[in-house]
Amino acid sequence: MSTPHLLIIDDHALFRSGLRLVLQNSLPQARLSEAASLEEALHLQGKEEDAPTLLLIDIQLGGLNGIDGMAVLARRWPGVPAIILSADDTDHTVRQALQRGASAFVSKAATAEHIMAVIAKVGGGLTPCPNQRGDQPDDKAQFTPRQYEVLGLLSQGLTNKAIGRRLNLSENTIRGHVQAILLALDVDNRAEAAFAARRRGLVS
Repeated sequence: MSTPHLLIIDDHALFRSGLRLVLQNSLPQARLSEAASLEEALHLQGKEEDAPTLLLIDIQLGGLNGIDGMAVLARRWPGVPAIILSADDTDHTVRQALQRGASAFVSKAATAEHIMAVIAKVGGGLTPCPNQRGDQPDDKAQFTPRQYEVLGLLSQGLTNKAIGRRLNLSENTIRGHVQAILLALDVDNRAEAAFAARRRGLVS
């Protein structure tokens, strides 16, 4: 059986990194590629065997957005299923994404477990593996991709308000993510969280 190849298309580098960590932890057998735009994704194709077997696409992208780009991706990679990952999970947006050809829609606020369940359903043989790391707590399974974004910015010393502005989220939403991160890392404050995250390889 060929190695599954997942292509992440998202213009937020921190979210891509968070999602990549979730996927690496749950699908160690998969090959992962990243692109910041549809145009960049389309230029990644080399040999036929390099074609992705599953697409994970954000809606808000520079240039052509994810929904409008569904037809372009379908022409380039016919039959390859696509999952839309977006912070905009209104009924209208979900319906529009599915009508344009997305196999599934997942909110960026979803848990890692939910994201992996959808990937397993859409991706056929992509079955998440249990955590392989017996020497550390299962940190990677505890965070959502959005929380990885927050953790990365928190580790850069940004305040909740600054993180909220960067991610277009309310300060209260960021506060909730920070509390969840502190709990998951079993630390008492932001400085300890940043130290623990770097020590465990969760942020660079």
